[in-house]
Amino acid sequence: MTHTPTAHTPAQDQARAQFTVPAQHPMVTVLGSGDSLLRVIERAFPAADIHVRGNEISATGDPGEVALIQRVFDEMMLVLRTGQPMTEDAVERSIAMLKASENGESDGQETPAEVLTQNILSSRGRTIRPKTLNQKRYVDAIDKHTIVFGIGPAGTGKTYLAMAKAVQALQSKQVNRIILTRPAVEAGERLGFLPGTLYEKIDPYLRPLYDALHDMLDPDSIPRLMAAGTIEVAPLAYMRGRTLNDAFIILDEAQNTSPEQMKMFLTRLGFDSKIVITGDVTQVDLPDGTKSGLRQVQDILEGVDDVHFSRLSSHDVVRHKLVGRIVDAYEEYDNRHGTENGTHKSRGKSGHGHKGK
Repeated sequence: MTHTPTAHTPAQDQARAQFTVPAQHPMVTVLGSGDSLLRVIERAFPAADIHVRGNEISATGDPGEVALIQRVFDEMMLVLRTGQPMTEDAVERSIAMLKASENGESDGQETPAEVLTQNILSSRGRTIRPKTLNQKRYVDAIDKHTIVFGIGPAGTGKTYLAMAKAVQALQSKQVNRIILTRPAVEAGERLGFLPGTLYEKIDPYLRPLYDALHDMLDPDSIPRLMAAGTIEVAPLAYMRGRTLNDAFIILDEAQNTSPEQMKMFLTRLGFDSKIVITGDVTQVDLPDGTKSGLRQVQDILEGVDDVHFSRLSSHDVVRHKLVGRIVDAYEEYDNRHGTENGTHKSRGKSGHGHKGK
């Protein structure tokens, strides 16, 4: 793509930039079906005039905004050159990343194209990739560190991306097995109150982990891999007394561990293994008066070599846009009323000093 900023503009304080889309890229891939991608850019920069003529796109307006629009189209072209289509969501996220970098809210080391084209795992015709800068840094941290904590609200891809990295590690023979575990406390339910045998009780509780596996592996191979012990899905209590070597171990819903359970789990680490611990410190389902091991561990292990804390926020939610707004609304309510999850805190604010880092 070529860009030709010109000094001769309609007004003195305005700038103009022109982009030429190479002939090999149909304009619909840049503008979107029914100009849907162009509309996203126009909504993000309402004060700028953006015009399309043939394969030429021009933007006129505030010099800073025009420079950002130019960068948006540049990043879109870099993504399109990889053969990956652009979506409205990807354009929105690219604009958000560029604006954050421009405003000094991000160090801007990675470009939107670098974030959006990083492939973690390709399976059954779809590719799993990070969608935000924090997600990319989380994935990169899993590559670089032995123990990684992914802490953030629902829908930020904490568990899903960790599982994609686990499957990738298994397929590339970096590990011999995957172990997926959760503490058996959620929404006030205990396993003893669920009907059926122990296996039937565990199964619905661990179902989200199975569902993610089905997205990443041939469903027919999963029972075989589980029978062979290559993939193990079990409650956290099953980890006690074990040493886990040559494994990729994921502890999900870690906010529902007690400090004792967290210590027990972390000390299961064996040789050539990797641990990813995910959780949301704003959704603790432990009985009143029980401390969350995930909150406490941030104070204990912050700064320890080869342990990394990745913190995701509502900006990293990749579910329906409304989910991010709901997360923000709850946080705002809690800040205003001195509550936690809408109820008054029964104990101190342990772990909250790290929010937003």
